[in-house]
Amino acid sequence: MMFLVALSFAYFAKALSGSYMKSTITQLERRFDIPSYLIGVIDGSFEIGNLLVIAFVSYFGAKLHRPKIIAVGCVLMSIGTFIIALPHFIIRRYEYKTSVPSVDNSTLNPSPCYVSSPTNLSCEGDSNLSMWIYVLLGNILRGIGETPVQPLGISYIDDFATEENAALYVGCVQTISVVGPVFGYLLGSLCAKIYVDIGFVKMETITITPADARWVGAWWLGYLIAGVITLLSAIPFWFLPRSLPVSGPQSPEKCTAEQKNNVFFNSNCYPSTDFIPTLRTLLGHPVYLIYLCVTIIQLNSLIGMVTYKPKYIEQHFRQSASKANFLMGVINIPAVALGMFSGGLLMKRLKLNIMGAAKFAFGTSLIGYILSLFFFAMSCENAKIAGVTLSYNSTDTVSYDKHLLSTTCNSNCMCSVSDWDPVCGANGITYVSPCFAGCTSSAGSGKNTVFSNCSCVGVAGNLTATTGQCPHKDDCDRMFPYFLALSVITSFIISLGGTPGYMFLIRCIKPQLKSLALGFHALATRTLAGIPAPIYFGAIIDTTCLKWGQKRCGGIGACRIYNTTAYRIAYLGLTLSLRTLSFIMCIPGFVLLSRQLKEEERNAIHEALTNGGTELEALRKEEFAISNSTDSNTDRETRL
Repeated sequence: MMFLVALSFAYFAKALSGSYMKSTITQLERRFDIPSYLIGVIDGSFEIGNLLVIAFVSYFGAKLHRPKIIAVGCVLMSIGTFIIALPHFIIRRYEYKTSVPSVDNSTLNPSPCYVSSPTNLSCEGDSNLSMWIYVLLGNILRGIGETPVQPLGISYIDDFATEENAALYVGCVQTISVVGPVFGYLLGSLCAKIYVDIGFVKMETITITPADARWVGAWWLGYLIAGVITLLSAIPFWFLPRSLPVSGPQSPEKCTAEQKNNVFFNSNCYPSTDFIPTLRTLLGHPVYLIYLCVTIIQLNSLIGMVTYKPKYIEQHFRQSASKANFLMGVINIPAVALGMFSGGLLMKRLKLNIMGAAKFAFGTSLIGYILSLFFFAMSCENAKIAGVTLSYNSTDTVSYDKHLLSTTCNSNCMCSVSDWDPVCGANGITYVSPCFAGCTSSAGSGKNTVFSNCSCVGVAGNLTATTGQCPHKDDCDRMFPYFLALSVITSFIISLGGTPGYMFLIRCIKPQLKSLALGFHALATRTLAGIPAPIYFGAIIDTTCLKWGQKRCGGIGACRIYNTTAYRIAYLGLTLSLRTLSFIMCIPGFVLLSRQLKEEERNAIHEALTNGGTELEALRKEEFAISNSTDSNTDRETRL
């Protein structure tokens, strides 16, 4: 029981830190001034770390002290999490360009309309921003540390518990692991509200809000909390024995569920001399091969969608990172967990065979796909930004050209085209900076600053602008609850097919191939989906950026504003295109599965007839022998 509690806590810790990583992608982009595709590289590096040592840990781990190996893994995960937070303490404080005075020390603030070209900030120390490499290395170390937790932990339970209790214990561990992401996203929501340099700067000098594209939350704080939790999870394993008294009869040749999920785990499952021929046989199985391709494609879609969903909510519906993470934690994740549980329950109630499981998984995925098409209709218009999505004469343009920012109304100001310091004019249009709005004076300080004499605003008697972007239209606010409701429904329906789909994988191949089939499936999906999906999803999202931030020494930084229409089409289009491809591949899969089942049925009938004929012939011979014996006895009696 002590081991079960310790393993459940370790599962919770690793799930929490993993989901927290996904909740901080926007914060990391802005803090290190990097595009989305680099965030995808960082996110996928966890799987790289896992794959680096999986063979070594799987082969030698079972022969060593498993609880202590798990403890070492938890310590490594904790160190990796602390390394991710390290850059915050060794680089300069976060700075953002703004013309808003932080403190009102005079009755007349400096004019935002520069009479000469503004002086750029010093280029010195800009190389510190490359410290996102530490985040990458820390995440790789997290992946390395996570490797022994699953296979060694589950095998330890399976070895020293009865088969009935082992299933219950594994179910408890898996349930706890679902709770972890909920707390991970909630932690991300909390930290995103807190300013990145809290405790190091005076908060009254901060002129931006969490809704601003320049806002960076206390991303590092959550990693410290997750690191401490992971470190605490390692402690109980140091005091657990190498082995426990065996409960009940055990089969020495059985392979655990986690061993089946690991190609390299135990030589007892597959002797080394049989590995290559068995793998060749497995990959020659057409139904399994198609299933493998389908799940790899669908997981690419799923991983890419989940990784960037909080960012999509932020950019498309203009929600803060804190709110986006909160909604992921309390709405989407529970819906997925409930769907997976309900799918298993329905499969048991309906007593689905292999074809039934395949149709159920396909049907739920197809229904979810059809419902997802409605996301295209849930659109918000691009924010009205002069010179970016709107020309100064209020005609749509939706393209960024630095030459479009300057016009006659701000020609007297020497504005920097690299700035992003948005203000909202009295006319409801956002301007890239007070300078580009043609403002010549300001009053107040911080978030309460009001700019006046803004020649580009063009509202008679009210040439003013306030800090921040203009709020989006009410119809976008009304659309957001419907988006959330549809998101929950589709997540639940798609998750219903998770358990039947997994059971199909187990049943579609011969029993002696199950271990290798599950292990190779896990390895292939991690390599071909877990690593590349966040990278190319991020790269495609980058193509929809309208206004990039600028680094001190030149080069683009994090995106400040996206073309929301292009973002929606790229994000949803890529997600649904991958799923469309997977559905097309299911067609030959069902044909081959039907043929396989018919062939197995014919073989079973033929075998039954053959066995029946053999038994009938044996019975006839036995009757004939008895008959001969009776005749012989009769003749003997006659002679007597």
